[in-house]
Amino acid sequence: MVKIEKPILEKQDGRKSNGGARPGAGRLAFKPTDAERKQVEALSGYGLPIDQIAVLVRNGIHVDTLRSHFGTELVSGKAKANGQVGKTLFQKVMAGDTTAAIWWSKTQMNWAETQKHQVNISVGDMRMEALRHVEVVEELSTDRMQKISTEQVQLPND
Repeated sequence: MVKIEKPILEKQDGRKSNGGARPGAGRLAFKPTDAERKQVEALSGYGLPIDQIAVLVRNGIHVDTLRSHFGTELVSGKAKANGQVGKTLFQKVMAGDTTAAIWWSKTQMNWAETQKHQVNISVGDMRMEALRHVEVVEELSTDRMQKISTEQVQLPND
């Protein structure tokens, strides 16, 4: 069996072609500029969701295109912003800002204002408590049955 390979042609702008309908047909590959990379990194740092960032690049690009071409910028923008906020907060804590210190202790040190209560009970204790409840129910039902059997039942006269 003879395998036939399609010829790969060069387009006028240097792109390779698989022999489309006409020379130069098709969309150019997306190539981000340095300005777009900086923009995406800044917007990510500001906390914008990915779908909103995609709308602001050029005249809007697909979210998948944004992720595939700007993945590093999306991660680094958020990390840089978090680093700056953390630095500022830490400086406020060290300078004696009580509110910042309380917030830091809650979020970074897992401190909490609420009290946590832990109750330890064994399975044996739970069984004993359940048996007590069963005994009470049996006693009540026995008393009730005796009371019903001792009462006279009167039938209405026809």
